[in-house]
Parts: sequence; C-alpha cells; structure tokens
Amino acid sequence: MRGLSGTTLTLADDFAPPAREAWLKLVEKTLKDQSFEEALVRQTPDGIAIQPLYTSDSAPTVVRDLRARDADRPWDLRMALAHPDPRQAGAEGLKDLENGAASLLVAIDPTGRDGVAIGSADDLAKVLDGVLLDLAPVALDAGYLGPKAADWLGALAKAAPNAPLAFHMDPLTAFARTGASPGPIESHIVSAATVGARLAQTYAKASLFLATGRAAHEAGGSNTEELAVMAASALAYAKALVRTGLPMEEAFSRIVVGVTVDAEYFTGVAKIRAAREIWARTTSACGVNVPAKIEARSSQRMLAKADAWTNLLRLTSAGFAAAVGGADAVVLGTFTDAIGLPTAFARRQARNTQLILMEESHLGRVADPAGGAWYIDTLTDQLAQAAWGGFQAIEGAGGIVKALETGLVASAVNATREAQAAAYADKSRKILGVTVFPNADDKRPEVAQVDPAAFAVAGPDVRLPGPDSACPALAPMRFAAAFEEA
Repeated sequence: MRGLSGTTLTLADDFAPPAREAWLKLVEKTLKDQSFEEALVRQTPDGIAIQPLYTSDSAPTVVRDLRARDADRPWDLRMALAHPDPRQAGAEGLKDLENGAASLLVAIDPTGRDGVAIGSADDLAKVLDGVLLDLAPVALDAGYLGPKAADWLGALAKAAPNAPLAFHMDPLTAFARTGASPGPIESHIVSAATVGARLAQTYAKASLFLATGRAAHEAGGSNTEELAVMAASALAYAKALVRTGLPMEEAFSRIVVGVTVDAEYFTGVAKIRAAREIWARTTSACGVNVPAKIEARSSQRMLAKADAWTNLLRLTSAGFAAAVGGADAVVLGTFTDAIGLPTAFARRQARNTQLILMEESHLGRVADPAGGAWYIDTLTDQLAQAAWGGFQAIEGAGGIVKALETGLVASAVNATREAQAAAYADKSRKILGVTVFPNADDKRPEVAQVDPAAFAVAGPDVRLPGPDSACPALAPMRFAAAFEEA
C-alpha cells in the first residue's frame, strides 16, 4: 500500500513468514486436554481426513473447468416426470417447461410404481405431446427398457438430426439396483450399444448412455465408491460402443456422466470436480480427449419424512453444489419425494430453487468458482485419487459386471452404509428435523394421491436369450428411516 507521502509501505516485511508449527502450538494451547485430531480433524465416510486449515503448500493441481458458460442459462434445469398417468405427467412437464425448466427426465415403469406407466411409443407420445423435441432436451430413465424406449423417443423426434436427445441407456444401474437381469447382463449392454450406434447415425447431438454410480450412493455407499462405479460403467459402455464400430472418441462423446449430490455441499462440489478429473484420466488413457458431460441428480437417501420441509434446505444445498461444481444438467427432486408423488406446489419449489440459484444468486457466472480454494482442490484430488483406486480394483476383478456379480461392490457399499448408520445412531452425524431439532408440531405436506395400478400397462418383454445374471442388490435406502420408524 502507499503512504501519505506516496512511498510504498511493505507492511508484511515487519512480520516473519507464518509457520504451521507455530500455529499448531497456539491451537494445542487452546485445545488444552483435547488432541488436535480428535477436536478438529473430521473423517469422511471415504476415510478422507478433513483438516481445519489448508495452505498453498499442500494444494494439488486438479483439472479445471474453464468453459465459458451461458450467463443466462449456465446449466440445463432438468425436471423429472414420474406420475403414473402419462397425460398427467405430460401436463406437468409442459408446465415445468413453461415456467423455467429447460429439459425433462422421463422415468418409465409400465407398472406405474416407479415412473410413468409407459409400455409403447404411443404411451410416450402422450407424455411428450406438445414438447418440441428439436429444442427441449428429453432424457429417459427406463432400466432394462432402455433400448426400446430409445427407439420410441427416436421415432417421436422424426429424424430431426439436431434434436438434443438423451437416451440415457443404463442397464448396469438396473442390474445393480435389482440384483437380477432378465437374460445375461452382458447381452443387455450389447443390445443397448447396438441400438445406440444405430440411433447415433441419425441424431448427431444425442447422448446414448448414462454412466453413473447412483445405485451405490442410494444404497449407502461413499462418494469414492460411487465415483469408482461411475468410471467402471463409463468404460464398459465405451467398450461396447466401440465394438459396434463407433470410433473411440465418438463412443466417449456419447456418454453422459451421472453424479449424485446431497446436502454436504463442499463434498458435492469436490465430487463433481473429481468426476471430471477421473473422466479426463480415463479418456486420456484410451488415447482420446473428450470433455465430460455431467448430469447431477439430488440424493434420495438424504431425504426425510419427518419434518419434510427441511428437505428444502437439503435440496438447495445439493443444487448449490451441482452449480458450483459445474454440472451441465441438474435434476433436483421435490421435498416430498420421501412421502409420495409431488403436488404442483412441490414441483414449483423444485424448479424455483434452481431458478433462484441461477438467476438471482448468479452461481453460473464464474468458471470453476471453487478453483483455487485450497480446501476444495485438496478434497477434489483426494476423492479422485481414492475413487481411481476403487476403479482399478473393479477393473482388476474383471470389470464392473464381475465386480457386481461377485459382491465386490456390494460388500464395500454395505460396510460404508453400516458405518454411516452407526454415526447417525450415536449422533456424531445429525439429521436436521429428525435426530436434532425435531418438530413436535410437524404437519406433513400434501402429496398427490394416486393408485399406480389404475394406470399400469403391459410393457414389452425385456428378456434376452441366455441365463439370467444375478448380483447382490444395492437396494435404495434413507438414513432417516431408521429414526422415523422407531
């Protein structure tokens, strides 16, 4: 700084360079009988130590996301449709698009229990009636119906080559979640890749596969376990596409990476950035340079039935993490998802949460806003390194299919889930509105009252020739459930 005389004053020269050892002595003096590690160092479920102070000396170099983002629409605000009635789901989707959403995610389940009751192209047409498919991206979540649903969506797009479709075929997540496949799981991967390669010839901008470790997350797994499954799934799908004749670079460019974000926003930011780093390392090892396309979805396991209004806080934190982490598309669930199907009010809250983060908080106006933060860069690197080790273990076991079938993934996820459940039980980790600050006057919000059986349809047979595959199922769970049912 300059003094009144115009001379430059170097105030820092009067102070010795800060030393960590001196700082530690002051900290230990303040802590008295407590140790530094016990009082100030926190362990994540991944076994990563979170320090109270980070400096430039320990900050690693990580992959930065320096894309110029659209100042008005920095990410794709994607709304999920899951009402069993195709026409009601379609009406909700149109309202979402009219009120700020940019794209739709259609969950498909012919029974209507876990998605829209769709069993044919005509049923899907009812949902997307009025949606301009060449302008509004439409993504699918169809499990083993993925290849057939992709063909339905491709037919509805009427060969518009620039339609930004997201077929999101993902048989591995269906296999991991249910623990079984109708026919060999390898055949389902091949079938999806074959359909995807054919559709890629018509739709130049379409993505074909969604590679995600969401099943591991929702079953109680750690961030690194989720990322490891994500990376192994991406590699399996890329190999399948290459076997159909697609060049390696195009194969990776047709895959979307899925990451789950919860209420721990610092970890969520680091996880998305770690996913980008893992993707860069994987593609580089395959001899190509393809930027990651990341879809972030909010966690279901973090939601609570008790005092469900607190879910609004959790979802806002998840949306913040997705935006700051640089996700390309963000899907926030509704705050009533743990109770039942959302009303129009709950859907509006899900939309507006993202709109406020985007248009009022301006979270997308800075490229990689967490970059340069020593804590976030360090955590990003730690997550990426640990997840890469898990990815190597999966590949060493023979790939993601073998790792699921042998229980390698399930055993790791189960151990992590039990450790996290124990932490919630002894209140070293807390659930707002459930284990701490419970609301005695809790009034459960309204949900849509629907009988899924009334809309169930006969879906096509998804069985493929050959023996069924099986693996220990990664069943979805919620940590709050243990305390709400007690």
